[in-house]
Amino acid sequence: MKIIDWYIIKQFLVTFFTTIGLIILIVIVFDISERLDDFISNQAPLYDIVFSYYATFIPFFTNMFSPLITFIAVIFFTSKIAYNTEIVAILSSGISFKRLLYPYLMAASVIALLSFYLANFLIPITNEVKVEFETKYIYGNRYKSGHDIHIQNKPGELLYVENFNNEMKTGYNFTWEKFEGEKQVFKLKARTIVYDTLTGNWTINYYSIREFKDGKQYFKEGEKMDTSFNVIPTDYSSTVINMDVMDFFELNDFIEKEKIKGSENIKFYLVEKYRRLSFPFATLILTVIGAAVSSRKIRGGMGLHLAIGITLSFGYIIFMQISTVFATFGTLSPFVAVWLPNFVFFFIALYMVRIAPK
Repeated sequence: MKIIDWYIIKQFLVTFFTTIGLIILIVIVFDISERLDDFISNQAPLYDIVFSYYATFIPFFTNMFSPLITFIAVIFFTSKIAYNTEIVAILSSGISFKRLLYPYLMAASVIALLSFYLANFLIPITNEVKVEFETKYIYGNRYKSGHDIHIQNKPGELLYVENFNNEMKTGYNFTWEKFEGEKQVFKLKARTIVYDTLTGNWTINYYSIREFKDGKQYFKEGEKMDTSFNVIPTDYSSTVINMDVMDFFELNDFIEKEKIKGSENIKFYLVEKYRRLSFPFATLILTVIGAAVSSRKIRGGMGLHLAIGITLSFGYIIFMQISTVFATFGTLSPFVAVWLPNFVFFFIALYMVRIAPK
């Protein structure tokens, strides 16, 4: 590590955290103006507003904007030192452009590791506090009733409800089927099924059973039966489960359970998983592109560099959104959809380094 390395790292990190701090402050000001009526009408305590709501904005928006702000920060301070002919002096002293990128990558690695920690461990904790506040003072209960829902309890077992009321934790016109291969061996039909929040079990009411054993059919009816399933009431919600409150390990376990159930929303969960992993790498890639774009002293100066940088960064964001839509509503693999922008911009970064000043 040389003096110039520490100089670049300091300029990089100071610019990044100053910019992200200003962005968060602006977002909070706009949110206050939008939410003030809700806070007053629902009598939200000032302490909860500050520490249970707005304090959670800091890690959330730091992670959300980190690739974009990193890109802009790199272009801002690199354009400044390029305009002051400092980069020319560095390259003239015999330091290669690739060597010049070392402090950039070191500082970007700090931000990337911070982003990984925030997305996978800290933000789920703060989001849980934020969701509880929003449920109580802004939105109310997020989960809605579902209709005509099929869920795989485990391989060979299918559950169906015609209608589910999440507030009452009650499903209507319930069916439970078991299969051995393609052969049905068990079918239960019930008027209602009710979830017991204390025991975690389900109570099946007014049911009839048809079972196949040794080539014979057996029938049974009853008024009440308690059992357990690998499902909870929110699985019958008509909305996607809130993944923002799950850390890295909880999200992986949740996805495995959803695969067993045959959830139709599995693509949303996989996209979220891969996005948490790809964002830190995007920080590194955009750092290299930003340094390569803004290291050349040109007539347009910092303004032109910022224009190019913002265009590229928004191109990355639009690319990510389009590929994500193809994954969630089309046939594109969630892994490919999330990582494809990184692969494309990685090769752009290699090209930009190749044509950068020598």
